[in-house]
Amino acid sequence: MSNGSAPEWVKPVMQAGYGARGVTYVIVGALAVLAAWRGGSAEGAQGALAQLRGEPLGLAALVLIGLGFLAYAVWRLICAAYDLQNEGHDAKGVIARLGQTATGVIHLGLGASVLRMAIGSGSGGGDSAPQSLTSKVLAMPNGKMIVMALGLLVVAAGLYYGYKGLSEKYKENIRLTSVTERLDPAVKAGLVAHGVVIVLIGVFLFYAGQTADPGEAGGVGKAFEVVRAQPFGRIMLGVLGLGTVGFAVYCFVEACYRVIPRLSGDEISTLASRAKSEAKRKARQAAH
Repeated sequence: MSNGSAPEWVKPVMQAGYGARGVTYVIVGALAVLAAWRGGSAEGAQGALAQLRGEPLGLAALVLIGLGFLAYAVWRLICAAYDLQNEGHDAKGVIARLGQTATGVIHLGLGASVLRMAIGSGSGGGDSAPQSLTSKVLAMPNGKMIVMALGLLVVAAGLYYGYKGLSEKYKENIRLTSVTERLDPAVKAGLVAHGVVIVLIGVFLFYAGQTADPGEAGGVGKAFEVVRAQPFGRIMLGVLGLGTVGFAVYCFVEACYRVIPRLSGDEISTLASRAKSEAKRKARQAAH
């Protein structure tokens, strides 16, 4: 399947998916900043979305976000199946495409969870979802080892987000425009901040496996709580909240300006190509 041409409907599905993630992280980040400013605890993604349900048009917003998460899941699964990012068939490419598949499966669950929340049958927030899932895995044969291994994988994913931001690898897939150039610092900071949050979630999961206590698992909300409890915690929570808003900016940039190699061809200028051209120009100037 990876050698076939991708269907044209992939792009709008991708845009809907990244858009839904962007809306979610704007809400999560803004609530974290408010918690840092006013005091109190910050909400994770589930808690933040649960607050929408009581707002005007909140139910419609929840349904759209849930459908957006499902769209993002479809995008990641199609991306892996058709190798839309030209990852290849070597070991590195296979690992990348397995990661895309795993992300797709996770967002299928997230989308279903948000839609259940919209109709009133889902969790009302907090970290009940990761704790419930961890409890089920711990009950399986070798459950402790599985949970610890999953925790390490999540930590690795968080480190990759940080690496992706610091190394500016994300620029390879972002179209070069005046808008993306102006938003680039926020995108970079957002990826690093999101990496910090994901690493903390992975540590919680690993410790839950090590102690066989599903209560130790947690999501974004628990990560914010841990940061808030540290010395200068309100300042760090505010910075992390702003970084989470930056990650939302990254999601919106991906929705509007992401380059899909299998659909876009090779003639599209990206932020990475601009950076390479600038580096070559500086090298020529230094040589003279």
